[in-house]
Amino acid sequence: MATILAIYGLVVSVMISNTMKAETHLFTAFVHLGAGLAVGISALGAGFAIGITGHAGVRGVSQQPRLFVGMMLIMIFSEVLGEFSRSCVVRR
Repeated sequence: MATILAIYGLVVSVMISNTMKAETHLFTAFVHLGAGLAVGISALGAGFAIGITGHAGVRGVSQQPRLFVGMMLIMIFSEVLGEFSRSCVVRR
């Protein structure tokens, strides 16, 4: 699941690199920096959430196998944090 977060970062970096020119204004450069930081920091937060959920979920599933579906749903909702930031940057 964490590799999807890296793909979001790659998509944003390709979008930024396609709009760059030889003469880039300072404002545009800071907008690109902000977009990259927004996606990177939200992906970091989503990665922490996925890791904590996975750690606790594996321990819980070993004691009660019926928790697996709930664990996967929580991990998917944690991953959506990274998707939301990418979609906000794309719409700019």
